[in-house]
Amino acid sequence: MTITRLSGCVSNPSRPRILLITRNLPPLIGGMERLNWHMAEELSKVADVRVIGPEGSAAIAPQGVDGMEVQLKPLWRFLLHAATQASRLVRSFRPDIVLAGSGLTAPLAWRAARICGGRTAMYAHGLDVTVGHPVYRALWLPAIRRMDVVIANSRPTAQLCRDIGVATDRIAIVHPGVELPNAPHSAWERGRGEDPGDFRKQHGLGNRPVLLSVGRLSTRKGLREFVSQALPQIVAHHPDVLLFVIGDTPDQALNAQAQTPGSIQDAADSVGVGEHVRFLGRIADEALAQVYRSADVHVFPIREIPGDPEGFGMVAVEAAAHGLPTVAFAAGGVVDAVAEGQSGLLIACGEYDAFAGAVNQLLSNRGSLAVPCLEFASRFAWPRFGMRVATALGVMQAQTK
Repeated sequence: MTITRLSGCVSNPSRPRILLITRNLPPLIGGMERLNWHMAEELSKVADVRVIGPEGSAAIAPQGVDGMEVQLKPLWRFLLHAATQASRLVRSFRPDIVLAGSGLTAPLAWRAARICGGRTAMYAHGLDVTVGHPVYRALWLPAIRRMDVVIANSRPTAQLCRDIGVATDRIAIVHPGVELPNAPHSAWERGRGEDPGDFRKQHGLGNRPVLLSVGRLSTRKGLREFVSQALPQIVAHHPDVLLFVIGDTPDQALNAQAQTPGSIQDAADSVGVGEHVRFLGRIADEALAQVYRSADVHVFPIREIPGDPEGFGMVAVEAAAHGLPTVAFAAGGVVDAVAEGQSGLLIACGEYDAFAGAVNQLLSNRGSLAVPCLEFASRFAWPRFGMRVATALGVMQAQTK
């Protein structure tokens, strides 16, 4: 079943028209979902935007953006119905650009653009370019290569696009955006007598050092390896440290290889640091902001796994927006998401001793990178992201003609 939500806005013939097709939108939870929502919102400031997305997305679409909902599961049904709806919509809407929110919907965007004579574009996240399934590589990669514009979320993702045959002159790099808090705070304020929120009170933390991990518990995130190989060394230097884990196992990801909370806890127990790990599961954005402000170091022990790249690492920028530095392995697009010595520290992949040392360094100098973190994160504000995407699509040029 397809549901359409109409905002009542009247199309402006002087503005470009963009159709965004994506399976990754709220109410689904994740970085790709937030990015596509904000991309629609920001583009609607300079263009008329319509969206075809999963069930539940139209009701919470950005103001002024009309949405059409398609059944999320199974995947083949979503793709079939989204393609059908796109074919119908482009005949009346006549978009200038058909934009795929990821590689998954690139064939749909290409087919719809062929009907209306529009240009094609795609936002590439990394994994959507490297999926190894033979059917995906046979049918999806040719569509990605045909895109008029491919917007990559990082320099490494741009290289992955070149590796599959996307012409360099068709690739633009636009890093994901971040919501900047109105009054950003961080754990460093505790030293100034300021209260970062109720999180520490609720968990009886006092002034204990707090590490934070945020994101889906996939194999690539490497949390099980971190607790067994790095956390013991951190505990040795900071015996009262606690690691809070926010997120759960992936369910809608293209490559949903998971590390369960149970397996991570078992790994921690086996090396004697089990009591230093706490799992919070999924939490609302408002609560997450409070956790960011209450933590001391965000740990991001990404693993390099062939065919399963970390396209960017939005959570590191989100942490920086709250004054929280990140220690991360320099894998994939993380090198664009963490500024060495400004928003955190980058460690050679797999060097767990060095990773633990970097965390200990930041815990011994709590708050030293808070202000530089905020300055770094300001570059990724969603309005800046939107302007860069619009420029990559040629929308800003069209507006100024």
